Amino acid sequence: MKKYIAELVGTFWLVLGGCGSAVLAAAFPDVGIGLLGVSLAFGLTVLTMAYAIGHISGCHLNPAVSIGLWAGGRFPASDLLPYIVAQVIGGLAAGGVLFVIASGAVGFDVSSGFASNGFGAHSPGGYSLTAALVCEVVMTMMFLFVIMGSTDSRAPAGLAPIAIGLCLTLIHLISIPVTNTSVNPARSTGVALYVGDWAVSQLWLFWVAPIVGAVIGAVIYRFVASGDE
Repeated sequence: MKKYIAELVGTFWLVLGGCGSAVLAAAFPDVGIGLLGVSLAFGLTVLTMAYAIGHISGCHLNPAVSIGLWAGGRFPASDLLPYIVAQVIGGLAAGGVLFVIASGAVGFDVSSGFASNGFGAHSPGGYSLTAALVCEVVMTMMFLFVIMGSTDSRAPAGLAPIAIGLCLTLIHLISIPVTNTSVNPARSTGVALYVGDWAVSQLWLFWVAPIVGAVIGAVIYRFVASGDE
């Protein structure tokens, strides 16, 4: 139970820190942090939580990561469902806290996006469904490859959180204009349910693509590393 609670708290921090930076600070008058700031915020949430709870739960914070680590032979199937449930609950709790904070500002309109992921008319750059699908699959694939490699027993000890946090930062720098960057179904669900409407109708992509990408990335790493392990 403690590791499930750790995953809930960790995912709460990821969604609150990452999506909170996008909703509250990205375009704040005159001193907004912009896309670079939002990218760093997501990376920092993972980096800080990896050091805080990595030794308790492994710090997945992401259903796609849990499924990918299972596909890579690093995680038991028996823990998949409770991890995913904890992660989604953590994401929804963060979305609720963020909604309360954001709605305290005059003119707040949740239907304008609320850091939700989308494609087509709801992509920040107007990217198509195909572009969004490819982007999310490839970004999550590389994310799992880095996670698997940096947490390998032969990798430098203690540096995995830095590699993983910087990787997530880079992923956001690349893909925020395409989908607002998901690579994490819990992150997407945590804000989409408060928006409803189009955000919920497009949510399927941000479950399917990250999971497919995570499995591909984990399997590739497992193949590459299998000769040495």
